[in-house]
Amino acid sequence: MNEAHITVPLYRAAHGRTGDKGNRSNISVIAWHPGLYPVLLAQLTEAVVARRFAHRRPARVQRFELPGLAALNFVLDDVLDGGVNDALNLDTHGKALSFWLLDLPIEVPASLAPLLPGPDLTDSD
Repeated sequence: MNEAHITVPLYRAAHGRTGDKGNRSNISVIAWHPGLYPVLLAQLTEAVVARRFAHRRPARVQRFELPGLAALNFVLDDVLDGGVNDALNLDTHGKALSFWLLDLPIEVPASLAPLLPGPDLTDSD
């Protein structure tokens, strides 16, 4: 039996934090509720994140799983235009990159909708 799903931006299921070292950015994605962690595991693959940041041309994307924190950490190589000292862009630290990832649409089982902060999207008004 197939369960109904709702489509929401990732920020409804998780929050994020971004860090940098040279030309490398790391983006942590932390589930708002541990029950949402399996959704993150299933849908936030290295390939999905690489496609999301294709415009930044990452040389490599790695995913690290942190189940005790219900979190994932992604390391993206060569996405900061050379790093803080070399980049001419306005966001040399790449802090906005987590917001770009958190706007990614994901599918959440309708049964998990009560775990999502924000308005209830399961009503069909």
